Amino acid sequence: MFNNQFLHKDAELRFFVFLALGLSLLVVSSYVLGSRVERGDTSAPTERASVPFPEVTLQARAAYVYDARTNAVLYAKNENTRMPLASLTKVMAALVARELSPEYGTVTVTRESLEPTGDSGLLVGERWSLKDLLDFSLITSSNDGMRTVALSLGALQSSNANPRERVDDFVNEMNKKATALDLKNTYFWNETGLDESEYKGGAYGTARDMAHLMDYITRYYPEALLATREPLSSISSMDNIAHEAKNTNTLAGFIPGLKASKTGYTNTAGGNLVFVFDPELGRPIVITILGSTEKGRFEDAKLLIEATLKYINQN
Repeated sequence: MFNNQFLHKDAELRFFVFLALGLSLLVVSSYVLGSRVERGDTSAPTERASVPFPEVTLQARAAYVYDARTNAVLYAKNENTRMPLASLTKVMAALVARELSPEYGTVTVTRESLEPTGDSGLLVGERWSLKDLLDFSLITSSNDGMRTVALSLGALQSSNANPRERVDDFVNEMNKKATALDLKNTYFWNETGLDESEYKGGAYGTARDMAHLMDYITRYYPEALLATREPLSSISSMDNIAHEAKNTNTLAGFIPGLKASKTGYTNTAGGNLVFVFDPELGRPIVITILGSTEKGRFEDAKLLIEATLKYINQN
């Protein structure tokens, strides 16, 4: 009798032990499978590099270093935090303009063109090829130039649209393009990036979004940002008026294999910078810096370039 009870209890004990082991295996399996599913749902660019990126201390509030060839994120700091973009906005404006009109299209400077803050030397009535005005506006970060583009290409379907409606329509196209490119944290209030008020930026986005916008443009419109590689250019309008275009990126000419760049600075945004460089043949690296200082963005860029080169040499 006693032996039967002992055997019965022993069988119950083994049953509970096996049950506990089975549940433990089930939990572990579920965690592993869940982790795989989660990694599968995550886009490739969010994967971290297998080799640690050199440690850097930045002034920027957000930064992102993306290897466009391997789809690897080499470095990320607050990469999904939405922040004011300042004149990085002009990169999207230039992309939309090229998709709305041929490069050889003609745009004309009007009085409304000169309303934004900042005089870049454009003259009322001056005619430009779209390509040349975009190059000039991107190099010098000309607000007048981008306003001219928006006024010329906005609301093309409506001949009766007033200047405000044309600009609003153009900005709407910029937001549509951001949606099409899955830049979920990017939104534009204007085409220049100028602050809307003391507390409101002209556009908002993330370090990650801006990196992928630059990657998209250099992949599919490689000529669109070529002019931004040069420290200084001279560009003439169709009226043969020469304009000196000094690059707002003071590192242009010093970054190895620079393919494209754009600066941005306002009181709300602080110092911003995004650029693409190719330290090896066919290995473009995109670096975004947001929320630094006017001078600090370039210091941050140097640190990230050096760290990137060190990382690449270790692989």
